[in-house]
Amino acid sequence: MEEIEMFLEEAKELMDKSVTHCHQELTKIRAGKAMPNMLDGLMVDYYGSPTPINQVASITTPDARTLSVKPWEKNMIGEIERAIINSDLGLNPQNDGEQVRINIPPLTEERRKDLVKQVKAEGENGKVSIRNVRKDTNDSLKKLLKDGVSEDAVKDAEAEVQKLTDSHVVKIDQLISDKEEDIMTI
Repeated sequence: MEEIEMFLEEAKELMDKSVTHCHQELTKIRAGKAMPNMLDGLMVDYYGSPTPINQVASITTPDARTLSVKPWEKNMIGEIERAIINSDLGLNPQNDGEQVRINIPPLTEERRKDLVKQVKAEGENGKVSIRNVRKDTNDSLKKLLKDGVSEDAVKDAEAEVQKLTDSHVVKIDQLISDKEEDIMTI
């Protein structure tokens, strides 16, 4: 029985991680508003080593459509500007010698629909990840059956795994729906 509890606990942790990962990926999809986390994952060359942009500069939002990136060292302005231009974010930074300003253009209807497709694809990846955890856990439970654990205990555990799966899929659906609403709101 302890083994079953261990498998269920591990499955819950992995499914929680899938939901968290999906949430993080969805926050990277911009919804037309300036948010400092839009630049998360962007690396700059800091004295020869790739460093996250938020470790060499402060990123703020002076208003809903502007990002301000103020480096702690002035000589990093060019590197920051280059990293933003070379990224796939489609942003156009302006360097004023003190900081880099980025105006976030409003989203077109077509772009909004593309972003919703991207959100749905990311959500589906999260659901697939959760289903893979369910499959792996059920496989492990079936092995316990061969090791002499009662069939009823394994069936109950499989039902519990399905409940976990369903609840985590609902969480992902909620994340998708919230993000879609955020993107489609003008």
